[in-house]
Amino acid sequence: MNELLNLLKQNALESPENIAKMLGITADEVKKQILEYEKEGVIRAYQAVVNEEKLDASLVTTVIEVKVTPESDGGFDRIAERISRFPEVESVYLMSGTFDLLLFIKGRTMHEAAGFVSEKLATMPGIVSTATHFMMKTYKQNGIVMHTGEDDERLKVSP
Repeated sequence: MNELLNLLKQNALESPENIAKMLGITADEVKKQILEYEKEGVIRAYQAVVNEEKLDASLVTTVIEVKVTPESDGGFDRIAERISRFPEVESVYLMSGTFDLLLFIKGRTMHEAAGFVSEKLATMPGIVSTATHFMMKTYKQNGIVMHTGEDDERLKVSP
């Protein structure tokens, strides 16, 4: 991947001036390239990686494996696009292996996530089956370690 994109993935708030120093180019060149990436759709959005365990109102993240019957004219694309429109759905991936689509959804409770599966997802035409998994704890997300061990209360053991 392009070095500029790597730097932006690590810290999208880094100033163009600092990025320019790291890359050995001018800040104007950095700004121009970023603008071009945005226009081309290479850069789709800028987001913060949030450690939800540190928040009072943490959400339940649910991972759903979905088997589908591909459509004759759209394959998996049309059904994946329909699923993507639900506000609960954070991510949808086409997969190889024993299932076709992998979904990540967020809800306030496990019951709410289960309701999404039973009332919205499983009832869609083309859905063959689902397998639902609830995420218990996040250790690393998008390359960022979420738990630093600062609040680890276990006793230290040394050899």
